[in-house]
Amino acid sequence: MLSAFVSAFRTPDLRRKILIALGLVALYRIGALVPSPGVDYGNVRQCIDDLSGGDSASIYSLINLFSGGALLQLSVFAIGIMPYITASIIVQLLTVVIPKFEALRKEGQAGQAKMTQYTRYLAVSLAVLQSTGIVALAARGQLLQGCQEPIIADDSVFGLVIIVLVMTAGAAVVMWFGELITERGVGNGMSLLIFAGIASGLPSEGQVLLSSRGGLVFTLVLVAALGVIAGVVFVEQGQRRIPVQYAKRMVGRRMYGGSSTYLPLKVNQAGIIPVIFASSLLYLPNLIGQLTGATSATDPSWWQRLINEYLVNPNNPVYIALYFSLIVFFVFFYVSITFNPEERAEEMKKFGGFIPGIRPGRPTADYLHYVLNRLTVVGAIYLGAIATLPHLFLSGSETATSIFGGAAVLILVSVSLDTVKQIESQLMQRNYEGFLK
Repeated sequence: MLSAFVSAFRTPDLRRKILIALGLVALYRIGALVPSPGVDYGNVRQCIDDLSGGDSASIYSLINLFSGGALLQLSVFAIGIMPYITASIIVQLLTVVIPKFEALRKEGQAGQAKMTQYTRYLAVSLAVLQSTGIVALAARGQLLQGCQEPIIADDSVFGLVIIVLVMTAGAAVVMWFGELITERGVGNGMSLLIFAGIASGLPSEGQVLLSSRGGLVFTLVLVAALGVIAGVVFVEQGQRRIPVQYAKRMVGRRMYGGSSTYLPLKVNQAGIIPVIFASSLLYLPNLIGQLTGATSATDPSWWQRLINEYLVNPNNPVYIALYFSLIVFFVFFYVSITFNPEERAEEMKKFGGFIPGIRPGRPTADYLHYVLNRLTVVGAIYLGAIATLPHLFLSGSETATSIFGGAAVLILVSVSLDTVKQIESQLMQRNYEGFLK
């Protein structure tokens, strides 16, 4: 592996791509530490230290985890990459509902460019909405509940609008960073930014875990994390390869086709998207209650008590069961809209391909649907187990929802594998040995 790294940096073009990616990731992390204007950064840090691991941290743990802690610090990049990820998912879902989007998807590169433009517009709109909600919660003192110090120095309308504009602009810059990494660097830009945000919390989270739980628990967590990493690597690399044979055909005096290939179906076809959907849906009722002022820390209503007990507390069995069920549901939902067996069968039939023993057309689509359903069951159980196991075996929401949680480990391992594969493919093109010998 070390020789592969040396070969990568000896190649001028690949070295330039790696350095561009590393430079943009470094700029992203610097921006995540720059406070927005009008925010009392000293009070924010003091409140985060005092309330570390409380309910306020767990409510926004997903976004805060993806932003590398920038959300609760109200930094310039507090919103991070989440608006663009959400916009990409929404646009992808709308291709099934809106015929125009479906037609653009089939137009190739020109249509994809148009879809990307729509995604950018929607991402900026979502960034405005999310930053407005976060700033409103911070101004009311509900972002870090229990914090006695004001975290926004200038709570006038003009001051709050400036913070919203700065956070929105920061989200647009992060989106630009991600696209630059994808286009001119190496790996998927959005995934690498999420990876950087999660990985940046490894030292501090490890230190907190060691000081609060002791060396024995810290060692057990590390051993469990290594086991989870091994399982994630095994399943993420797993795929069902369906053999596909292409018929021979004569064009003039030349013969085309006759080759054998396979259609790879991954066990985890949905990736991390179902976990994001499930977490967001569970946090939504509490967030709406805070934005509408329906929640009260001194005299909570029965509805707020219900939310706090079953939708906010990660150690509650009802929360774990709901979380697991939502992940399984969204796995099937997302796979059903991203992989169309009928469309794939028609493409194979159009180019003269067929599955040995299966007739082209409708029988091929039924067979693909049958295999995909069986794989999706395994993938859904795997994804739900990875996301909920930390809640079952680690008491305390600060540990279960931190970088030692299943969702974070899944993202770290998946992005690492994808990036290594891309670097390896470029090395193989230049006749170098790759990472995976």
